Amino acid sequence: MRVTLFGASGLLGQELVRELSGEQLTALSSRDVDLRDHTRVREVIRDSRPDWVLLSAAYTDVDGCESNRDLAFAVNCEGAIHVAEAARETGSRLLFLSTDYVFDGAKGSPYGTSDTRNPASVYGESKARAEERLLGILPEVCIARTSWLFGHGGKCFPATILKLASTRPEISVVNDQRGSPTFARDLASALVELCRKSAQGIVHMTNSGDCTWFEFASEIVRASGLPAKVKPVTTAEFPRPARRPAYSVLSPESLQEYGIQMPDWRDALRRYLMNAAVR
Repeated sequence: MRVTLFGASGLLGQELVRELSGEQLTALSSRDVDLRDHTRVREVIRDSRPDWVLLSAAYTDVDGCESNRDLAFAVNCEGAIHVAEAARETGSRLLFLSTDYVFDGAKGSPYGTSDTRNPASVYGESKARAEERLLGILPEVCIARTSWLFGHGGKCFPATILKLASTRPEISVVNDQRGSPTFARDLASALVELCRKSAQGIVHMTNSGDCTWFEFASEIVRASGLPAKVKPVTTAEFPRPARRPAYSVLSPESLQEYGIQMPDWRDALRRYLMNAAVR
């Protein structure tokens, strides 16, 4: 399988590079290709002529997107369109990484793939608009929505909690936002399996189970054996520039239709922590 990967240096991209080590892989970081450069994007896809294009590159600073709307849309939406148009020209399949932030979080039960997009942040809006445009350009595109990504090789929630818990006696974490943590290693494995199964349409992909950020942090501290106390607080007590969905659990039904089941998030966290200790 010939694969061209955009976003190879990110948390997910690094795991995809490992997962695809036995394939004919062209791995590209933002230093290699700027998604805003339509000509360059067309050039690399034309030269590599992949069976699949994996687009995990994005501007993912959720709060930064609020004050940089033009950049967010230029990378996350227009950049994705550039990739889709180039993939169409070469007859390549496209897998696009999207987010739970395309929803507003008001539903209160797991979101299905057919639920209406209603993003509450610029980041979520840039991804939602990209989804809509890509489905028009490449009807057979595979859009993989995920949430609360963590992994090795970059910033993520567990790494932040471990650092804070090792230097403070108490840390405060919001307890009124619920979602599903997703380990980049598990997601990469499932994404490659989707490609091998010629998946198309929207697929929701997270580790099994759900929790609040407070519950996630509490499990990180407990499992790592650190003595810090985790205090639950409300979102209102810790205001951020971008509004987060209060509930963004994604239903696994669309992934199960392909015969794929991702491990429980606690199991994923245990494996993350084991690897973090080795490092």
